[in-house]
Amino acid sequence: MSNMNDEPARPMVDTDSSYCRWEIRVKLIAIGFTFYLGIFFSCHLMSFLVSSTYRSLSAKEKVFWNLATTRAVFGILSIICGLRALLVDPVLIADPIRSQRDWTSVTMLLATGFFLYENISLHIFNIIFWTFDPFLAVHHLFAFAGCFGAVLCNEAGHYLPMMFLLQEMSTPFTCVSWILLKVGWSETIFWKANQWIMIHMFHCRMILTYHMWWVCFCNWGKLLNEVPLLYNLVVLPGLCILTFILNPYWTHKKTQQLLTPVDWNFEARAATNNHLEKTNRNIQKKIT
Repeated sequence: MSNMNDEPARPMVDTDSSYCRWEIRVKLIAIGFTFYLGIFFSCHLMSFLVSSTYRSLSAKEKVFWNLATTRAVFGILSIICGLRALLVDPVLIADPIRSQRDWTSVTMLLATGFFLYENISLHIFNIIFWTFDPFLAVHHLFAFAGCFGAVLCNEAGHYLPMMFLLQEMSTPFTCVSWILLKVGWSETIFWKANQWIMIHMFHCRMILTYHMWWVCFCNWGKLLNEVPLLYNLVVLPGLCILTFILNPYWTHKKTQQLLTPVDWNFEARAATNNHLEKTNRNIQKKIT
């Protein structure tokens, strides 16, 4: 007997579906954007009330704290949805190139709202604090393009986009690692255990990219012939960047951080400046 609660398969978006109507899509994207913006400000208020460490941070570090926490919330939700697509949903597994589900449509719309928030907040952060992380910027750009492309492209399935969301599996542990560094717990067993788990998650991310390549190769004809070229020009280069640049780079950096507990976003730069100042003083002493 079939499960009455099971959603019907949608190889293509039904034009009568509510998720094909732009008023519904825009509302869900706006809900996603507003929800994560609310997480950002809620985190600021809660941290300010309960954490003396937070109150002692610079404005730049406070913003980064709240951004990291917001990403962690999104990461937890992405893990749940991604694992459901990878291990549970039989329709997505059966046709990873064309199949869509109502719950994945909602997930893609809310994720689009999150990455819209992320891109805006990242560039505002860069402008205000005069900084730039090219790896994070490229990640956010392709993530937004991939999610929004999955919303726009009626012919594309949601399995691969859900696997891209599952790549966020390391994000909650990255947030915990950074906050524990700020509160001075970098020498504790808890911080080191979290760091080991985070590094393992980055290795799992790389394994997941190999799975995604395998899915693409096994369905290469369908991917090229039944999915619009513009969508493939976002998904395939994005997968290349994840496989060969972002995941290896971040895995290397986080492994370094386990051996040398340093906040690369702030302390490393300060340490470099201190080293330059000491070098300049030594040079001046030698001259005098």
